[in-house]
Amino acid sequence: MNNWKIPLYKILVDDEDVKSVNKVVERGSDWAIGPEIENFERILSIYIGSTYCLTFNSGTSALHAALLALGVKQGNEVLVPSFTFIATANACLMVNARPKFVDIEEETLGLNPDLINSSITGKCAAIMPIHYAGLPCKIKEIRDIARERKIYLIEDAAESLGSDINNKKIGTFGDLSIFSFAGNKVLTTGEGGCITTDSKKLYEKLKLIRSHGRVENKNYFTSMQKPQYVELGYNWRMSSMTAALGISQFSKLEKLINLRRKNAQYLSSKLRRFKEIKVPQEPMGYKHVYQLYSIRLKNKKIRDGLMKFLAKKGIMSKVFFYPVHLSPFYKKTYGTIKKLQTTEKVSDQILTLPMYPGLTKSQLDLIFNSVAEFVEQQ
Repeated sequence: MNNWKIPLYKILVDDEDVKSVNKVVERGSDWAIGPEIENFERILSIYIGSTYCLTFNSGTSALHAALLALGVKQGNEVLVPSFTFIATANACLMVNARPKFVDIEEETLGLNPDLINSSITGKCAAIMPIHYAGLPCKIKEIRDIARERKIYLIEDAAESLGSDINNKKIGTFGDLSIFSFAGNKVLTTGEGGCITTDSKKLYEKLKLIRSHGRVENKNYFTSMQKPQYVELGYNWRMSSMTAALGISQFSKLEKLINLRRKNAQYLSSKLRRFKEIKVPQEPMGYKHVYQLYSIRLKNKKIRDGLMKFLAKKGIMSKVFFYPVHLSPFYKKTYGTIKKLQTTEKVSDQILTLPMYPGLTKSQLDLIFNSVAEFVEQQ
């Protein structure tokens, strides 16, 4: 069904977005490695508060590059949640390491710090938590464990650009942090991503990994200089048009976040009256950017019933996320692993409702009234 009355997400586009991309296209040169790339990276690093930022062609390639830069390899384990998009775990396999699934806690739906120490073995090279839906996980507690155990920390902040804890931005807690600019993100360029870090050594390593292992003192496409390939690298660069769109979208970022927060708070204020529904919460000092707006129902049967009911009303909803460790590929690869109790419970209860900046009050009311109609029938 494509003609939803209310889709799950909708991108807020204006004339500046179109003009920014057209300007690069009409230039007829520097469609790759154009000035927009460094400009976008500079803007992001200042906003997030990191020393360095490198753009990538996706959040997934950024995850892969992050693990390569840290030297994670075969024989290593990386602690990850199973309650995540599959790329978090897949990135570990891409460097021949093993993702080791750790259960989540229920307050933020992030990796449970209380379970990390007992999950660390001599093979553990990194911890890679995610910030679910735009809400920070308990990253400070996780960072403290990583420092104490001398293990790398990678923030998978794909969903959480703009979120913070006590005004310290997500993307500044890890040795490396990755963001995604995929189609449904708060800031989107269709596809794209970036890595932030304070380490010059990792920054220089990432530049090589991103572009064929080539030392880039000058623009490869406009330079006559002999290229210096010093290690194995990939083609994970972002295009100039993509970066131009990112800069234009960034100029609206606070507006986009504020509209999401306003819409989420309105919907929560109405849904909160139903004891059968758990709405998203913000712990004290935590800022949620609501890349997803996910509620929890009592059980899988009720959740699936609501999803079907909303679809008949023309309202899209979706499960974010089904457990990675229970996916066919991971069951085939690793067999049955020990039960992740909270992950499996939450995944049976969770349902993501439409959330985007352009939602009108009448659309929000339609979502609420439809959910209310279903709940009252139970």
